Amino acid sequence: MRILITNDDGIHAPGLNACEQIARAISDDVWIVAPETDQSGVSHSLSLNDPLRLREVDERRFAVKGTPTDCVIMGIRHIMKDAPDLVISGVNRGRNAAEDVIYSGTVAAALEGTVLGVPSFALSQAYAFSTKHLPHWDTAIAHAPGLIEKILGEGLPRDVLVNINFPDCLPADVKGVAVSTQGKRDQELLRIEPRSDGRGNPYYWIAFSRGGGNMGAGPGSDLAALNEHKISVTPLRLDLTDEPFMTKLAALLG
Repeated sequence: MRILITNDDGIHAPGLNACEQIARAISDDVWIVAPETDQSGVSHSLSLNDPLRLREVDERRFAVKGTPTDCVIMGIRHIMKDAPDLVISGVNRGRNAAEDVIYSGTVAAALEGTVLGVPSFALSQAYAFSTKHLPHWDTAIAHAPGLIEKILGEGLPRDVLVNINFPDCLPADVKGVAVSTQGKRDQELLRIEPRSDGRGNPYYWIAFSRGGGNMGAGPGSDLAALNEHKISVTPLRLDLTDEPFMTKLAALLG
């Protein structure tokens, strides 16, 4: 099995090393194509107005001055002579649950793999304020290979990727696997934090209230699973059509 791995935290991120260990537990044929710098929050953006700079870091390990989506396209369409059998994106530093999937470059890379017809997984390791600087990478490393192989054995539907979030706990403390819906946070926690530079000019950060990520965790959601120290597994579709409302619109406008 030929595996392409990428991420959005950059070529030097420790989560990418964790992802490589996961991939090598599945296959010896592993290729790494990741952004030159941190691309967190870029979603599914493409570099259409700038050239892509490619740097070979090591054998089968490349850095791209571009987005995670650029990396997947570059890997599949240019670097690898034969298409991969699997794309693994991650392991992201921090969970990609609820609305995170809209903004996440990690999820977007797996989306792009799915667009190009390759079974794809997005992997993320949750952390708390106390473990922010040293997430439990071993939890993802220990549990991801078996999960990926089991899901691949069943087969992924066309145009569906799998988003997996690992809880903020040691591998032995994981309480199981929860097949989850995409959750929804309390958006009142999102805020703008104003500051001033050395010259007194204002600038702003988008910020979340501390601890707010656990709020709004509905039953059966990815957020609820992580709160319970379970691995959250959520299938995501490329097709964003809301069919029930489409039916209503057809009756209204047709």
